[in-house]
Amino acid sequence: MPTFTRLAAAGVPLLMLMTACGGGSDPFEEGDGDTPEAGTVVVGSADFPESTLLGNIYAQALEAKDIEVETKFGIGSREVYYDQIASGNLSVFPEYNGAIQFYLDPGATSGDTDATNAAVTEELPDGLEILDSSEAENKDSLSVSRATADEYELTSIADLEPVAGELVLGGPPEFETRTQGVPGLQDRYGLEFKEFRSLDIGIVWQALKDDEIQVANLFTTDPVIVANDFVVLEDTENLFGSQNVTPLIHSASVDETAREALNAVSAQLTTETLLELNQRVSIDQEDPDEVAAEWLESAGLL
Repeated sequence: MPTFTRLAAAGVPLLMLMTACGGGSDPFEEGDGDTPEAGTVVVGSADFPESTLLGNIYAQALEAKDIEVETKFGIGSREVYYDQIASGNLSVFPEYNGAIQFYLDPGATSGDTDATNAAVTEELPDGLEILDSSEAENKDSLSVSRATADEYELTSIADLEPVAGELVLGGPPEFETRTQGVPGLQDRYGLEFKEFRSLDIGIVWQALKDDEIQVANLFTTDPVIVANDFVVLEDTENLFGSQNVTPLIHSASVDETAREALNAVSAQLTTETLLELNQRVSIDQEDPDEVAAEWLESAGLL
């Protein structure tokens, strides 16, 4: 998985911005931008495993309704795929409501799902819209080991307040200074940790597993959470905002049947489910197409 720079001011999670710099082979950057045939729904994805998995889920849910589907996966730049949706070369894209909000308005304020969706709807140009958001969110978290959670009886970030001074917090360098990082934890929760340890994003989880840090900034659908039985602490003050998995669509290309199929996916997709599916794809190396099909069947959507 390529390395990317997070939007420090907005605090958008790493996976949200994996489309900011790109990597791999972009179908549209290679000139494959022909207008799709009438009646064909073109489902895209970004170039990281979760997005490809979601793209497969959307595509198969649509095919189950006898909709003609074409896929264009592995697009590495948000600037590329957003323009392609606006032009109608892409019909459907798995997005994150908070990420779209900050893309359209870098100075936006984080809110809950309803507020975020209202802001996105207001900012989107004519011809683009979002469908129902799922419960599944891929966003920043504070996570701890199961042993630490049990020792200090931790279920929420607020529970850290009396013990934070005994614990080392670890995360990527920008987490120390951005609003939705250490400063926000101090302002919203009154947390003063023993130390902040700056770590490369790829090794934060290992430091938590090895007890080199006791609290980690991880992303809520990162499969290492399941693999290591980490505990994600509830963000009761909504410091990290909303990052719900949400279909972004080209309005004229997606009819009512397709909308209903995509909304049915969102109605059943949870963070816990996405965590488990991500683990199968990223850790167990299962085919995302097969993982998508099995989940859709189990959910009664095939």
